[in-house]
Amino acid sequence: ADWTHMCKTVMLCIRKHLEQITSVGPRTVGSPENEITTVNYLLDQIEQIRSESKTGPHFITVDIQRPTGCFSLGGFTISCYDHVTNIAVKLQPKTSAQHFMLANCHFDSVPNSPGASDDAVSCSVMLEVLHSLVNLSMPLKHGVIFLFNGAEETKLQASHGFITQHPWAQQVRAFVNLEAAGVGGKELVFQTGPENPWLVQAYARAAVHPFASVVGQEIFQSGLIPSDTDFRIFRDFGNIPGIDLAFIENGFLYHTKYDTPERIHTNSIQRAGDNILSVLKHLVMSEELADSSEYRHGNMVFFDMLGVTLVVYPAHVGTIINYVVAVATMIYLGTKCILTTGRYICELVCAVCVLILSWVITLLTVLFVALLVKLMGRSMFWYSYFYAAICLYGSAAIGIIVLIHTLAKTRCRVSRVDLAELFFDVSLLLWCCVLLFLTSCGWCSAYLPMMMVVFPLISKLLLSRHFRARGATLQYSVLYLMGLAIPYIHIMFLIRVIFEVFTPILGRSTSETPPDFIMALLVALATVILSSYFIHFIYLSRSTKWILAVLGSVFTLMFVLVGCGLFFPYSADPSSPRPKRVSVQHITRRFHSLNGSLQSSDSGFCINNQDYTGMQYITPYIPQINDSICTLCQEQLPYYGFPRKSWYLPAPEVSPKAPLEFQLLSRQETEGGTIKMTFEVKGPSHMSLYLHPHAGVSLSSWSFGGGTPGFNLSGKYFVFYSHGLDAAAWNFWFEIQSSDASPDEGWISLAISAHYFSGSDGRSEQLESLLKRFPAWVFPASWISTYHMYRY
Repeated sequence: ADWTHMCKTVMLCIRKHLEQITSVGPRTVGSPENEITTVNYLLDQIEQIRSESKTGPHFITVDIQRPTGCFSLGGFTISCYDHVTNIAVKLQPKTSAQHFMLANCHFDSVPNSPGASDDAVSCSVMLEVLHSLVNLSMPLKHGVIFLFNGAEETKLQASHGFITQHPWAQQVRAFVNLEAAGVGGKELVFQTGPENPWLVQAYARAAVHPFASVVGQEIFQSGLIPSDTDFRIFRDFGNIPGIDLAFIENGFLYHTKYDTPERIHTNSIQRAGDNILSVLKHLVMSEELADSSEYRHGNMVFFDMLGVTLVVYPAHVGTIINYVVAVATMIYLGTKCILTTGRYICELVCAVCVLILSWVITLLTVLFVALLVKLMGRSMFWYSYFYAAICLYGSAAIGIIVLIHTLAKTRCRVSRVDLAELFFDVSLLLWCCVLLFLTSCGWCSAYLPMMMVVFPLISKLLLSRHFRARGATLQYSVLYLMGLAIPYIHIMFLIRVIFEVFTPILGRSTSETPPDFIMALLVALATVILSSYFIHFIYLSRSTKWILAVLGSVFTLMFVLVGCGLFFPYSADPSSPRPKRVSVQHITRRFHSLNGSLQSSDSGFCINNQDYTGMQYITPYIPQINDSICTLCQEQLPYYGFPRKSWYLPAPEVSPKAPLEFQLLSRQETEGGTIKMTFEVKGPSHMSLYLHPHAGVSLSSWSFGGGTPGFNLSGKYFVFYSHGLDAAAWNFWFEIQSSDASPDEGWISLAISAHYFSGSDGRSEQLESLLKRFPAWVFPASWISTYHMYRY
């Protein structure tokens, strides 16, 4: 009863923090809501916790950091920041500590979103974890630094400021980063390390509700998921290992107005709190933290079994297991080749060709169906009706596989039992090939094909005599399926998680590749994986006509329903919204000639689509937004003048109360023969600088991150800048080298965009009027911008 009461009390406190933090609305960097209101609330709560620690074995030190810096994000993007906010809280025993864990969250949000899940709930949980740790009666062996960072959504800036500039950063040995890619649900460990297997082992021992997958880690680090977290900053700039956790459920609402506290279930918060507290307690009491370099080398294979327990073993052990399983498979198949005539090898090769052909035709068929869906103008029908995609593409995929193998069976003069066993061996062989390939590549995800080899192989060996004696009886079928249960249940659980993550991502992808193709491929691949050992039953069955009839009926019905437009992609249903994302900038553009005079200007609403469907569903509601105003990239302008493909609707000029001030301070020729230009900018908290050296001109150095620009094939450079309150003017310089002393078009085009996200400057009467015309199922992220382009 006492434990239940304490849990309820903690949950009430977390809910209170969450409601308070999100009640101010969006918390963009540089806004009073982020820099003053939220900071003051966090400091007030931390002070209350510190007052309770005076009599305990621990003490708390609080430091407010406002760093300034620049760094490269890879490629040709530079992130610069000035006076962003970090609240660092050091918890340590009164006997002091030399080694610290870092727990990180961020309290800022994207514009137009209250950011409850991303990432206010993590900060709320961290406050209560701090409260729980400070009240422990037993002193901690090591310390914990709780970092509440106020600039994550602006290219991970605050974490960079802490790990590269704060004196406490030198004492950090490992970190736990709390993030979100959805709204609530389970928090998934989707990346760890680099190396440092002791961290995964610590999570496995301590986590109350484990949910982790090395498959997720390898998918995320491959770049397939267009996102990044502070994990990257701590890893790359601090050389510190860590654990990255994120909520992944309901990613449809991520970075929208629907990311509100009431959508985060209490169970999700309870799970996160239990796990984070347990893992931190374990780590700060561990020996490994004191000398983590001693335990640095090696990777781990890790995966949870339905969230009940976490399976963890070293990657080198996994490699040995994988090769042993592969050798056992080759012995099994080799023995068959030896004991039978040479005909078995020919039959095996033919069966492999039939199986691979069925897979290829299946993939081509579902892609063709996806193409028809696109041509009918029904792209993304699955966004609100996921199971409609499963029914349409899944029935097509299964139907093609069943049809091809039914035709193959009717043309073979081999008994059904022999064919069934032959195709079992083929599936085993192909999974073994996948196992060898992934293992040789060093992928820890090779445990999946290992499971798909070892369990079916053991099951088949145990049932082989029964199968030969009695054929496919009901008892055999049940025992065979039981042998497949463990790998199939695990893979189906993993496939569900993959669809849960990728479906919302595909729904907000701006790629030119139709997301229907990718969805169709994912469904087809899932079908191929899950069908591999069930092909065995196609050859055992006397007839598949009724299966084909059912699958054909389902496919035909779904295709007609999709073609008729029954499945509208978006929904404004409050219980389960599926919003269409667009961004709307009320922008004024000014283009200056080589002598500095204003050459031309225009103003309008720059509307950017955030998914594949364009404006086809919006035009009936706002006829002015149609393809006749679609504006493509203008290559001659830095950043094209527009971000990607846009719809530009003329509108009155914007007049921010705090307009951008931009000036060239000096231009001089250096001893090395380069031209050095120095500039000063005063403007809002978010600005973007675009540089486009003209033909025959190159950037030789600049004041951004390291001093030497990277080589850029397109010749364009992008600098993102943000600042907190009371920041000084932004001063920067660059040097250019030109083969032409005075080109007609100048040496370089420079554009600077100012983005007004908060306050009265972030809105206009015309913008508000336009936003009201969008249908309820549209989420328009909106702000005011100005764009100035100069040539020098």
